[in-house]
Amino acid sequence: MDHLTNDRKIEHIDIINSDEHVDRRRNYFDAIQLKHRALPELDLEKVDPSVFFMGKKLSFPLLISSMTGGAHDVVRRINNNLAIAAQEMAVGLGVGSQRVLFTHPEARSSFEIRPIAPQALLFANLGAVQLNYGFGIDHCRQAVEVVGADALYLHLNPLQEAVQPEGDVNFQGLAKKIGEIARSLDVPVIIKEVGAGISSADAQLLADYGIRYIDVAGSGGTSWSRIENFRRRGKDQDDVGLLFQDWGNPTPLALQSLQPLKKKITIIASGGIRSGLDMAKAVILGASLCGMAKPFLKPAMESADAVIKVIQRLKREFTIAMFLLGVDKFDNLFFNKELMWNPDFTLFS
Repeated sequence: MDHLTNDRKIEHIDIINSDEHVDRRRNYFDAIQLKHRALPELDLEKVDPSVFFMGKKLSFPLLISSMTGGAHDVVRRINNNLAIAAQEMAVGLGVGSQRVLFTHPEARSSFEIRPIAPQALLFANLGAVQLNYGFGIDHCRQAVEVVGADALYLHLNPLQEAVQPEGDVNFQGLAKKIGEIARSLDVPVIIKEVGAGISSADAQLLADYGIRYIDVAGSGGTSWSRIENFRRRGKDQDDVGLLFQDWGNPTPLALQSLQPLKKKITIIASGGIRSGLDMAKAVILGASLCGMAKPFLKPAMESADAVIKVIQRLKREFTIAMFLLGVDKFDNLFFNKELMWNPDFTLFS
């Protein structure tokens, strides 16, 4: 039995928890300046940050982004705690890559979270590149079924795979295969990166093949290139993963570049979002949901209550940002560039 996929989950968690520089903390959202209202003409207690996504009402536009899963007690505990918190706080949750299901059937229980979160918005998850390595519609359907998911993430991670010692690097012809899966699956397909960003060219290609949901997952937060670099030690002594640790399209720029396609696609923002204020800025730039992963990892290893506390903080920050902008509900925040001083912002001078 191939143990690489399963053991890699624990290696990733250990590296993330031991290396503070995995979170690049680029703070790209700081470049966006918003217009403060001294007279918001609102009661903070009546500001409504809720949003509907795929027919489900979320208390605010938070998605706990994909992290982990597998045949280990620690990953079962993480996913269970995240699911409990997502249900309690009415936010979305995506599971980590489910490829391990097909090498370790005992990993199934770590993804069976629908009974724990019966009303939550849940996303299943597989690597898109696996469509070039024998995976097909049956694998996708099984991934969705195990989670009881509302949608399927197919993630794109060419940088991670290129640096990973055992990486799968044949990305040729994937857009067409992604489109075929999207047409055949009974739930929506969401395409996401894992920290290097979706470009406008990527988004246009995906839209041409019928994809309607994209998570830009840009650079600025967790660097999977850096994580995989440390897994190379003893196997390949070069530091190519460090060379590319900040590679990618920063999340705010990725959001900005996809705005011409806003009538064709629904956008999720993730990558370097670390506060409710960052979330508000992402929504102003056209994001319907905002994803975070690393801020939830250590709390999820502790308890569901610890995860809930993080969610409550983020919700308060997001709601205060709306209040200070004079915005009473999500629809008045979404893609409202009038709230920005610098709608044509740049991150680099």
